[in-house]
Amino acid sequence: MNISSWSALGDKTPLSQPNLTALTSEQINEMRLAGQQIKEAYRLLDKAGLNIVSEVLKGQGTFYEMEHYPKDDVYDPETHSQYYYHNHRGLSDEHGHFHTFLRAKAIPDNIKPATGFKNTKPWPEDDEALAHFVGISMDADGFPIGLFITNRWVTNQTWYNAEDTAALLEHFEIDHAHPNLVVNQWLTAMLKLFKPHITSLLLHRDNVIKQWAIDKPNEDILEDRELEITGSFDITPEQCLEQLEALN
Repeated sequence: MNISSWSALGDKTPLSQPNLTALTSEQINEMRLAGQQIKEAYRLLDKAGLNIVSEVLKGQGTFYEMEHYPKDDVYDPETHSQYYYHNHRGLSDEHGHFHTFLRAKAIPDNIKPATGFKNTKPWPEDDEALAHFVGISMDADGFPIGLFITNRWVTNQTWYNAEDTAALLEHFEIDHAHPNLVVNQWLTAMLKLFKPHITSLLLHRDNVIKQWAIDKPNEDILEDRELEITGSFDITPEQCLEQLEALN
């Protein structure tokens, strides 16, 4: 079963699906466990007539474009993981999307911001540094429909290369009950289940940026408003679990 993909540069810089057959048994088991946690989250929410998005927006008033939900984001002071939900892309099938981050205190000293860019705008640094992982698109029923990666200016992130960012994924965990424990467990599991896909998107992101810089040598590519999304996958957890089961 194939996952639909999109690349900012099309065939010039194609986006490859992750090779799940190359995963170790330990990685496959971790992903399967995450998939079961996601299914359990749906079961618990559905029993109460709730969904992922409704819980994030609960008590937040009118849903405005560009605003962060919940207000002031969700942050775990122990793991230094962070996320928010919002909408601004005007896509017919997307209600909104999550942005997921890791802040400076959880980033090991040996992982440094990338170099070799024009840096016409300052990046968050020192205690304010943060790595952006992935955006998760959601439909109107509160289910995930896609993963996407952004250019630096979109989230004002500190720019770390793809390999370093992928290495940080294991540190992401929201381990508290605001705005909803089940939602936080679901989001943590999503980044585990789709770690290979996120890694592929990050590696592709760096290739797109490299090619874009070749095509526009006088521009600060990381601030180029013409490049917002570098690549995306259409996904569902159920589809990914089917692919994992087919590995047996």
